[in-house]
Amino acid sequence: MEVLILKQNEKQKQSTRDLMGINEITDYSIKTPAGELIYFIIRPTNISVLSDTSVSARIYALMTVLKGIAEIEMLCLNSKENFDDNKQYLKKRIEDETNPVIQKLLQQDSSNLDRMQVQMATAREFLIIIRLKNEKEADIFSYLSRIEKSLKDQGFTTRRSDNADIKRLLGVYYEQNVTTEKYEDYDGERWIVREH
Repeated sequence: MEVLILKQNEKQKQSTRDLMGINEITDYSIKTPAGELIYFIIRPTNISVLSDTSVSARIYALMTVLKGIAEIEMLCLNSKENFDDNKQYLKKRIEDETNPVIQKLLQQDSSNLDRMQVQMATAREFLIIIRLKNEKEADIFSYLSRIEKSLKDQGFTTRRSDNADIKRLLGVYYEQNVTTEKYEDYDGERWIVREH
């Protein structure tokens, strides 16, 4: 029992970064015990408007990139609001509501959510992740530049993520937060008055 209480106290003293397994968030990466993670953000292509031949060409281009980079990992995030719970709630309210005026308003709300969801349907982010383990500092920049060039040569619109991108990606991944515009390094940081 005493050991369990000690472990709980140790866990309570851990920072959020410790709990997530992050040592440091730098200007362009996340440093973890398993290596440094570099993120390339790929702008998605709307394949619903492409011909079958064009879709096959996009798949082949991605396969070419994947074959050329052994350390590659991929991640896809929704960078949009999820309205499913709200839509289920409105559906139940419409079924339970006896007042036709309220029922009509609820139906309009539900239709509005449907329109918003359709408009945001392509709001996805695709990420290529490179895990650096024992690379020399001098070689990293040229290595990452080659990867970026390879992606662009295959027709992908990409850019390397910066510190703000990384914090936003973590916010979306861990708490589905897609509405915060600027993430703080420390909780309450925006309220600190700095003297100049």
